[in-house]
Amino acid sequence: MNIHTPQTEDIELDLLVEAIYRKYHYDFRDYSAASLKRRLLQAREHFHCQTFSALQERVMHDTDLLPKLLGYLTIQVSEMFRDPTFFRALREQVVPHLRTYPSLKVWVAGCSAGEELYSLAILFREEGLEERTMFYATDINTTALRKAEAGVYDLDRIALFTANHQKSGGKSSLSDYYTAAYGAAVFDKSLRKRTVFSDHTLASDAVFAEVHLVCCRNVLIYFNRELQDRAVGLFKDSLVRRGFLGLGAKESLHFSAHAADFAELNREERLYQKRA
Repeated sequence: MNIHTPQTEDIELDLLVEAIYRKYHYDFRDYSAASLKRRLLQAREHFHCQTFSALQERVMHDTDLLPKLLGYLTIQVSEMFRDPTFFRALREQVVPHLRTYPSLKVWVAGCSAGEELYSLAILFREEGLEERTMFYATDINTTALRKAEAGVYDLDRIALFTANHQKSGGKSSLSDYYTAAYGAAVFDKSLRKRTVFSDHTLASDAVFAEVHLVCCRNVLIYFNRELQDRAVGLFKDSLVRRGFLGLGAKESLHFSAHAADFAELNREERLYQKRA
């Protein structure tokens, strides 16, 4: 008799996620079930575990396993100036409003390895806003945060980054911002001199600052509806009156519990403005 049914597997998965939360305080309980299962199946195969229960046994008793498992549970796929038309819209529609403030705060939520942060830092430098801006780069994955703080990327990715930068309306050459050596591009540390890197989870942590712009792109698609609403609520409570929110190309506020609190600034580019 085969007792390892799909129902049993789903119960084991729920218990694994609950165990991670109770022991390590990483909360994946409200992540999209299909996406979470797909990534945990990949992790299970990588760690040579036959079942989710076996994977739970290992992660409960081997703390060194957790950072590796987080690499599967958190998506670390991005690129600089990803979706260049989004950054062009930022330049043309958001920057003119931001210029009216004597000081600015920007929250990059789910910053991954830092590509979005450096894109914004370069854009703000080109638009003359860098010196009055404080950036907050947060992520649940501390390994990713260390990569973001280092600002080192494979050289073979730079051609794509450069093309994106040009399409976004870049006012300089991307090569002005990095040095190349040993197959890597090291971005100028001055780009992060006004950045605070911190671990933060949208699943359970609270608002930590009042900001003028929140960029959280291609993160909400991995959450279920309840957690999406929690995250957007955090963004709403963080934003100043008439502050701005940027989401990913496949994300929207249309069905959010907080939809009425935002006006669409640019529907196509998923740019929103908090209502007065």
